[in-house]
Amino acid sequence: MLDRIIKIDKEVLVFLNNLGNEHWDPFWLFVTNQFNWTPVFLLMIFLIIKSFGWKRGGFMILSMIVLVAFSDQFVNFIKDYTQRLRPNNDPEIDHLLRTIINPQSFSFMSGHATTSTFFTVYVTLLLKGKYKYIGLLLFFPVLFSYSRIYLGVHFPLDIFLGIALGTILGNLYFTLYKKIDKVSFAK
Repeated sequence: MLDRIIKIDKEVLVFLNNLGNEHWDPFWLFVTNQFNWTPVFLLMIFLIIKSFGWKRGGFMILSMIVLVAFSDQFVNFIKDYTQRLRPNNDPEIDHLLRTIINPQSFSFMSGHATTSTFFTVYVTLLLKGKYKYIGLLLFFPVLFSYSRIYLGVHFPLDIFLGIALGTILGNLYFTLYKKIDKVSFAK
């Protein structure tokens, strides 16, 4: 059963990856670079400070820094434990892919997908009810994550499970934050 899932995962990746072309490569290379998303991060920070003030907003921002550090380390632990080769390093399919970059670390699960979803779900939950279109922020992790398939460095399953885990962790982290916030900022 697991072998069948992995086979399908590889087939879907080859199909999606080969939809790309040289014309779009610079766009997806731009999208995959987390530093190019700095304006989105700054917008989120601005909205949090505007909505909650410096003291409470600063606490939220500190919690986001902890969130990113935890998520990054957790994903690296999973990658080192599972040791799934990245598609660009998988001898079974590497010749079938359009690879634009060639990272050498392991593939499962996508740090881009997990951390960006975790972060964005958490921020969206913090700001829900304060801004009408805050849910549009969720396009960021989807686009950011898909870039990894386009570039041939993650399998769809790496992305899907990273997004799922990020969503679960974002909700759990928000629940934890609400409990701490009640105690810390009780009026």
